[in-house]
Amino acid sequence: MSTSTAAAIHRPAARARDEASAWVTAMLWLQGLYYFVTGVWPLISIETFLMVTGPKTDHLQSPTQGPADHWLVMTVGVMITAVGASLLTAAWTRAGSAAIVVLAVAAAAGLTGIDVVYVYRRVIDPIYLADAAAEVVLIMGWLAALVMGRSR
Repeated sequence: MSTSTAAAIHRPAARARDEASAWVTAMLWLQGLYYFVTGVWPLISIETFLMVTGPKTDHLQSPTQGPADHWLVMTVGVMITAVGASLLTAAWTRAGSAAIVVLAVAAAAGLTGIDVVYVYRRVIDPIYLADAAAEVVLIMGWLAALVMGRSR
């Protein structure tokens, strides 16, 4: 087999890998930006975050019970920001490893479950169902990316 024939045979496989990799990179950018923005939001402006998402009770354990005492909201914000920053770093370096994809899908699935269960239990406001819908769209995007990668 000549070198040009071998290159022609491998070109479609390489193109398919590139397309799947582009899809994974796009998903990393999309979810990374969404998580970074939504994670930083309560850290920057707890007041506007509470206006949109409803009141929280995590600050009631503090002696001062002020806006800066929303320890659980701040913790979740920091963690979601960290996941978002990790996804953005992977997107920037085009390092869509299995580990980062598992992190992305597991985070989206976990947040979907939390949103749905705790809205149903009336612990958090129904606005969180908008986040659940966004998380489901992300999961579907990841499934599409994985199917594209496998079918090629």
